[in-house]
Formats: sequence, structure tokens, C-alpha cells
Amino acid sequence: MYARVIMDILSEQVAGTGSNPRTFTYLIPDGMEVCVGQRVEAPFGPMIKEGLVIGLSEESDVAAAKLKPLRRTLEDYPAILPPLLTLSRRMAEAAHCPLSETLRLMIPAEMRGERVHVREQAVVQLAIPENEVDAAISAQGRSMKRRMVLNLIRDGEVHALAELKLLVREPLEAVKQLEAAGLVRLSKAEVLRRPGGDAQEEPVADPVLTPQQREVLDLVVPELKLGRGRFLLHGVTGSGKTEVFIRLVREVLKAGKAAMILVPEIALTPQMVSWFRGRFGAVAAVLHSRLSPGERFDEWRRIRRGDARVVIGARSAVFAPCEQLGLVIVDEEHETTYLSDRHPRYDAREVAAWRCEEEGATLLLASATPSILSFAKAQRGDYTLLEMPERVGGRPMPQVTLVDMRRELDAGNRSVFSGLLTAKLRECMRRGEQAMLLMNRRGYNSFVSCRSCGLTVKCPNCDVAMTYHLSGGDGRLHCHYCGHAADTPQVCPSCASRYIRYFGAGTQKIEEELHRLFPDVRTVRMDVDTTGGKDGHAKLLDEFRSGRARILVGTQMIAKGLDFPKVTLVGVVAADMTLNLPDYRSRERTFQLLTQVAGRAGRGVIPGEVIIQTYKPEDETIVASASQDYRAFFEQEFQRRRTGLYPPFTIMARLLVESPSEATAQRTAFQLHDRCQSLLAAHGEWKRRTLLMLLDQPGVKVLRGKTRWHVMFKLLVHPQTEEFVAALTELAREPVDGADVYFEYNPTTMM
Repeated sequence: MYARVIMDILSEQVAGTGSNPRTFTYLIPDGMEVCVGQRVEAPFGPMIKEGLVIGLSEESDVAAAKLKPLRRTLEDYPAILPPLLTLSRRMAEAAHCPLSETLRLMIPAEMRGERVHVREQAVVQLAIPENEVDAAISAQGRSMKRRMVLNLIRDGEVHALAELKLLVREPLEAVKQLEAAGLVRLSKAEVLRRPGGDAQEEPVADPVLTPQQREVLDLVVPELKLGRGRFLLHGVTGSGKTEVFIRLVREVLKAGKAAMILVPEIALTPQMVSWFRGRFGAVAAVLHSRLSPGERFDEWRRIRRGDARVVIGARSAVFAPCEQLGLVIVDEEHETTYLSDRHPRYDAREVAAWRCEEEGATLLLASATPSILSFAKAQRGDYTLLEMPERVGGRPMPQVTLVDMRRELDAGNRSVFSGLLTAKLRECMRRGEQAMLLMNRRGYNSFVSCRSCGLTVKCPNCDVAMTYHLSGGDGRLHCHYCGHAADTPQVCPSCASRYIRYFGAGTQKIEEELHRLFPDVRTVRMDVDTTGGKDGHAKLLDEFRSGRARILVGTQMIAKGLDFPKVTLVGVVAADMTLNLPDYRSRERTFQLLTQVAGRAGRGVIPGEVIIQTYKPEDETIVASASQDYRAFFEQEFQRRRTGLYPPFTIMARLLVESPSEATAQRTAFQLHDRCQSLLAAHGEWKRRTLLMLLDQPGVKVLRGKTRWHVMFKLLVHPQTEEFVAALTELAREPVDGADVYFEYNPTTMM
């Protein structure tokens, strides 16, 4: 027998491309069992390399004498299931990258190179019938330890040696003596590393379904049973979408299939896991990047073995090795975090749709603020639109008040809080309730500038202003792109003036102001600076959920999905921040952010209130978010994009160049621009579908020490445009000395 193997090497010379992968044929030694999807170790030149078996045959085009044998299998089961192998091929073709590159997405990174192993512990079990235990204990004479060990394990169950150590001092020698006498068996057993520990969630009873929840289920469940259906669920915040998820998952489990729930932020994962474990127990597994390597490996194996049939996780969980996948739910589907900006780039929503198509599963996208593209697809029939326009129990949507910060300044208020927000916070604290404050910028001040010459202190590696952080009383400047940190200058680096001043506010400054206003009230701050490390999100959220903290301050990570019944007040400190970004989606993102964070208020029995501070209270996007009117916003934004010819009416794309050398980056970009002009000149049909081609530098000209240029395109939606897109993708794959070139299709940002 022969095995065709894809080597775990990213070089196109070795691995080929997605449409033309290169395989190597090996002999399968006698006695070695190998199957498609199994990882193997094989000789490759003078080295031993890992690879994946993608085909088996009884014949070979190469003489057997010239072939080398496989060295060993790395697991005794296929690590990559057939549907995921097909998915890897599809992704590799779409990204025009080696198949080995997309195959790496399918398994925990630590499995490569065997950097993570199964954890084992010593266990003891009786080797004699239970009715002989009393006689065996009596035969131990004066050995109290051996008697105690036999008595502790007399139930016939498997007991960890570590468990016996809690009751018997140093029991190993006694156990070995009992083993030698044939009374017990000492062996090794696997220990699973479980995220959040082995604590069991309290079982939760099913709530009574609302009429709109029942209506949605009546539409989806029949399609679920047939293994088909593409749905977009538009439900207002607090309408009970999660309960719909739970009931659908239950139907899937009844059918003996698996379900997957994707969430956009790691911060949402512990809450979702808690809900699902409370209803389904240990059958729920969790996958995200903040797990330890051992936890991620063990959760992956639980899913692969079928022990866990409900998978909850962030973007990369879309590759979980579920067999018989029946349902994929993408919660908060509008979030840009579902797009991976690392090579190979992918959109988890698109990958989820591919998996459902390949494996005969139902796809459900859900959001209170669906993306414009998704809602437009639902309007034209690509998705079945489901709507839940009311909150559970008839609870009212929160009352939203807009505060004009221009008038606050005119009245002499220089605080980050308006007079109304301060008064509402005082009332909320007096009543013993909880509040959430959104400031979508971390740090203390947004930038440091010289009032004499106007210089803004920027990162030496990135073309962005550095942010002032106040931590432990030692203020430093930090770059939020590359992580560079520096001391705050006492004099201007340009003109030597001492008029260095701090401008803007971040989450740290909001937290400090709260401590000044409410010195006896505990506050929790959630941003990238406070949620690092293992279980960082879960610990902070537990502090707030338990009531030990009364005010939660955070960036956009607190704006969606979180459910805190005691929160009655939400404040948005700077609503205009995302509105002024130079991006055609800035209005959509502003509406989504404001609507989502407003939805955190009033989810319990007490009605909620929202205060939005803005310098543009008359702006139609701000007004629409205040009224929580998604359809009104969609209509105005859809028309704006139609008029301006933005997606979904066109395709935005770019060839992005990055290089440590400014000259190399510029030269490469100009060469690419010339190549593109030649392509359009040679293909008149491509040129007719190209509305714009622009050579320029992005808004962030330098990032992580690399100068950036891009060739931007605005293209009409047309089959011939896809041919041009394929040509641009191939162009980006061509190696360039000293520069990296990426092709981005409708990128999350043009900055």
C-alpha cells in the first residue's frame, strides 16, 4: 500500500498551491495502519517532517524500490475528517495558498511538533471481586496503609492515586505491594484539562417560550431536520435569541448530530458556555485562543471523539472537528472580528456557510444589528429572514437620551461626564443598581501634543499617535498597534518647549473620574490592558455579575451579547468616535455599537435608561441608534451606498504592500500599479467593470516598522470581475524581494 502525503511545509515549491497541491508518495510499512486524514512522520530529504495523508492506493507511478517508508503515525485516528479536508482545499483555492497552510487551521497549533501531550495520572482499581475485599483486608496483618487503601477503593471504581494521598500518607508503596499480591491494578489514565475547571453548572429549567420564539422555531426546525436552510435572525436586544439557540441545539442533539455556536469576542464565551452547560452539561466544549495549549488540545480531542457535541467558541472554532454537523449558529454576525486578517485570510461566516453546504447542516446568522450586506442578502432571498421585534416578557426597550456636549462646553463643563450622566449615575448608585459605561478607546489620554509647535508624539514604528496610559502611578506612552512603550517627554522633542499637554480620554481616565465621584463604589474596567492572560475576561465579568462591582467601564468588548439583569443605566461617553473614521462603513459601525451597548440596559425587571453623549446629536445615524430603529437606518444607509456605489453595489479591494524599506514599498506599489494598468488594457471587459483604481498610502502609512502603500479598486459586481479578482490574487502571490504583498477583498478597514 502507498500513501500520498502533503508535507507540513509552506513553501509553494514543496506544497504547490490550493488549486494544484503537490503530494509525495510513501510506502506503508507492513503492520502500520494508515487512513486518509491521519498525520504521519516521514523522511523528507535528510530530515524527518510531519505530513498529512490525503490519499491511499495499491499502485504507484514510482517504483517501490525508489520510495521511502513512512516512519510512524502521530495519532491512531484521522486528525482531519473528510469534510474538513474538503474545506481546506476550498479555502486554499480561494486564498491561492498552499494546502498545507489551510490544513494547519484544522488542528491545535501545539499538535504540530508534538508540543502538547495527553496528560495522565496514576490510578488504582480493585483486581478482585468486591465480596473478597473483607478477607483481603484481614490478610494485611498490621499494615494500616494497605488496609485503608483497600477499604477506600472497595467500590470497584477507578481512583486517582492523588485522591488517595488526601487520606493516606504516601500510599504508593502500599499500592505496589497490593499490586504484587494481585489485589489491585495500578495503571495510567488520561486527565482532561477543562476550561473553567470541573465545576458543574447548576441545571437550568426551560423558560416558557414567547410567541415570537415559538414562531422562529416553527420555521427553522423543519429545515433543521432536513439538513438545510440559511437563516438570518434579526432580534432586538433582549428578545431571547439565546433561548432559540438552545432549543435548536437540543433538536440537533436529539438527531444524534453536533452543533456549533460562534461568538465574536472571547469575552462572550464564558457566559455562553455557562448557559449551555447549565442546559446540556459536559456535552458542551469551548474553543478560543485564550485557553492554555493543554486545554485547547483536550477540548479539541473531546470534540473529535464525539464526547462533546456542542462547540462554543470564537472565530477559529469554525474548524472544530465535529462529526455529523447539524447546525452552525453565528451570533452577533455583524462583527468584523469574524474576519481573520492573518494569512490565510478568511471570513468565519463564509467558512461556516461552506461547512453547512458540505455537511448538510443548517446555518443561522443572528444579530440585533445585522450587517448591511447580510440584511441585503436576506432582502433578495439568499437568507430566510426571521424577526423578533419585542423583548421577552414585553419589557420595554431602554429610554435613550442624547446629550449635546457642545452645550456642556458652553456651560463650562470640562468633565468627561455631562451633568445629566453624572446625575443619573448618582441615582443608579443610590438605588443599589448597576451601570455600564462605554468609551471605545483604552488608555488614559488619547494623545500627547505640544501646544507650542503642534507636534503629536507618534510611535517610531507606526504612523499613529501614542496613547498615554496611567498604570501604577507610572505614566507611559503606548502604541496600540505594535505594543511599543516609551516615557512621556517632559519637553517637546521638536521645539524643546515645556508646553506638553494631554488630550482626549480613554477608559483609564473614565475609571479615575468614577473613583473621584464615587470613592466607595467598586468599578471594573474591561479593555485589552485588563483582560490579558488566562480567564482574564471571565474573572472581570464574574466580579460585575456577582454584584461586588457596581460599574463596568469598557471598550467595544462590553457592547454586545452580555446579559446583566441588574444593569439599569448605560452611558456612552463619546458616541462620535467611530462616526468620524475615514471608512465607508463608519456609520454602520457607529449604529451597531450604540444600539448594541444600549441593549445592555433594562434586561431585568427594572426598565433601563441610556445616555449618549455626542457632539452631533442631529446626525441621522445617531438619531437612528437612539430610536433603536434598525430598518430606518438600513434604508438610509442602503440608499447612501447605492448613491456612492459602495458594497453591496460594488466590491472594494486592494493590493497592500508592506516593507521595512520606504523605497522598496513605494517601488513595489508603483510596479503593481503598472501591472494592473497593463491587465486592464489587455482585458477591456475587466476595465469596463473597474470604477476606480488608485495608488496611494493608507491612512496609517507606517505600521509595526513597515512602510505601507496600496493600490485600491472599486469594482462592479459581475462574473468577469471575479476573473480580475483572481488575477489580482495571483499577482499578490508573486514573491517580491524585501516586501510583502497582500490582496484584500472587501477588507475590514482601508486604514
